[in-house]
Amino acid sequence: MKRSLIIILSVLLSVATGCTEEKKDSGLPRLGMHDISSKMVDGKEVSDTVYATIPDFSYLNQDSVMVKSSEMKGKVWIADFFFSTCPTICPVMTTQMKRLNKMTEDLNEHIQYISFSINPDYDQPSVLRNYIKHHGIEAKNWNFFTGNEEETHQLGVEHFMVHAQSDENSPGGFAHSPAFVLIDREGVVRGVYVGTETEDVDKLEKDLRLLLSIEYGVE
Repeated sequence: MKRSLIIILSVLLSVATGCTEEKKDSGLPRLGMHDISSKMVDGKEVSDTVYATIPDFSYLNQDSVMVKSSEMKGKVWIADFFFSTCPTICPVMTTQMKRLNKMTEDLNEHIQYISFSINPDYDQPSVLRNYIKHHGIEAKNWNFFTGNEEETHQLGVEHFMVHAQSDENSPGGFAHSPAFVLIDREGVVRGVYVGTETEDVDKLEKDLRLLLSIEYGVE
């Protein structure tokens, strides 16, 4: 009887522990603006941090398919902003992104790569397809997007933390930062990396694997 009681108590304790177990955290920062929300729980005020998330968007991809951000939910995103006629950092960024994509092929089903064109008037789907072919990109989990220029620049600056704007004094007529952005499944920015630096891109791979392993249980 005593043994049965111990077993029952152990099961109840494990269930209770499971119900109150907090989600594991990789230790990666959550970047961007955030708010503090409060609510009453069992007569006590409990505060929680609400982090800014990437807003909904929709773009044409290289195959002339309109893709909504909601269709990519449930995956971790790696994003950058570029334009196909960029004579400076974009080719290097694309080469590094391609390298990163190859290094993470074992995680393909969990990752979505996204490249936003900041010169969408020129970078129509056919141009993007040629760009992909020119760079030898065969990844199935990598979308190249084209859409409204002003909205894209705003999306980059306000939500992806990427500087992007037209600038007649810059090579190619546009100025933008070489950032690769890591976004978690909830749409929160978890890291910004220099996409032209091999060492920083290697760090992105490590952080990506850490995020997937610790917070989402992906090995």
